[in-house]
Amino acid sequence: MFDTAEIKVRAGNGGSGAISFRREKYVPYGGPDGGDGGDGGNVVIVADASVNNLLTFRRKASYKAGRGGNGQGRKKHGPRGEDLFLMVPLGTMILDKDRPGDDALLADLEHPGERVVVARGGKAGLGNTHFASSTNQAPQIAQKGDPGEERTLLLELRLIADVGIIGYPNVGKSTLLAAASAAKPRIAGYPFTTKEPVVGVVEVSLEVFVLAEIPGLIEGAHAGRGLGHDFLRHATRTRMFIHVVDGSSESPVEDMVRVNTELGLFDAALGRKPQLVVVNKIDLPEAQARLPEIRRVFGDAGIVPVPVSAATGEGVAGLMERAMQMLKDVGDSGREVPGKVFRPQPRRDSVSVVKEGDTYILNAPVLERIIMRGDVTSFAMRAQLNRQLTRLGLNRALKKAGARPGDKVRCGELEWEW
Repeated sequence: MFDTAEIKVRAGNGGSGAISFRREKYVPYGGPDGGDGGDGGNVVIVADASVNNLLTFRRKASYKAGRGGNGQGRKKHGPRGEDLFLMVPLGTMILDKDRPGDDALLADLEHPGERVVVARGGKAGLGNTHFASSTNQAPQIAQKGDPGEERTLLLELRLIADVGIIGYPNVGKSTLLAAASAAKPRIAGYPFTTKEPVVGVVEVSLEVFVLAEIPGLIEGAHAGRGLGHDFLRHATRTRMFIHVVDGSSESPVEDMVRVNTELGLFDAALGRKPQLVVVNKIDLPEAQARLPEIRRVFGDAGIVPVPVSAATGEGVAGLMERAMQMLKDVGDSGREVPGKVFRPQPRRDSVSVVKEGDTYILNAPVLERIIMRGDVTSFAMRAQLNRQLTRLGLNRALKKAGARPGDKVRCGELEWEW
């Protein structure tokens, strides 16, 4: 099962604004007519019920949205870049690899059609029509489009199931799943037969619930021993557990304790989930003979186990009825769902001034985009840039920071005397 993937996504760059002037016969005052660029396309991840694994993202790891078109003369705006939609299975968690801890979670897509923008397209550049004024009727400046966001994402699929079947290897989890649903897990008489979680749908009267087998729980699973992390991850979405113990084991109670310890060490929330304890393999003579003792030992711990034989089907129907009733009692409280995190985007056009040595560094994205777009060596361009410093309040910001006439100022790649 391909349930994890690492991908790189990049949104489209914004198109640049145009520097253009009307030149038409019989039009005495042409003026600027440079159009704006188009915004870059976004990268959007969508939950799709028809997708069941992340194999596609293991085969291809880099994705890019369309870039915005450049503006043209006659006030023609560039087209917006095409958004890129990536389809993932229900239950996919999207994490930003470059963010630490809880901040890494960008979205948890559980329902069909849920979507999240994981990389936003670059903002379009303005054409020279936006820079015309009564004192600057022939602006030679325009803006370059912003680059699109780029991110490295971790995609992690966690099965969405109501009930998870847990227990030591070879206790009969796969056999129980097959007996209770139409699922066809691999069944054999040796441990670790199941290599990935298997899901089935159980029908009780006119109601149904989703049952998933969580294999591979051994000592050290919480630390990644065996395939511990790969399997335990899928247990986080279940609302309750059916904990299967082997009736022929030397100590069923100790087996249960070990498995619960691994759950708690991996995630404390897993150890708090409700459990229905099942004693399997009662069709075996040795298990049948020990059943009274097993009931007594579990009873001392306040647990009433349910005896079943998954191989013959004995007690399975009653077990599923009890599981359905327990689900109703639990409700949605047993399912741990990460809360939605809202992160307001900072204003891109904010201005700041920092002094480094004898140079004042001007952080002004609006001005940087103008500098990147045009040839700033000409006198006319420098005069127009100076007007922008006043118009955007940048001269005031420099003065407030302590700059004096003759001091060095740098913005982007351009440095000049103020």
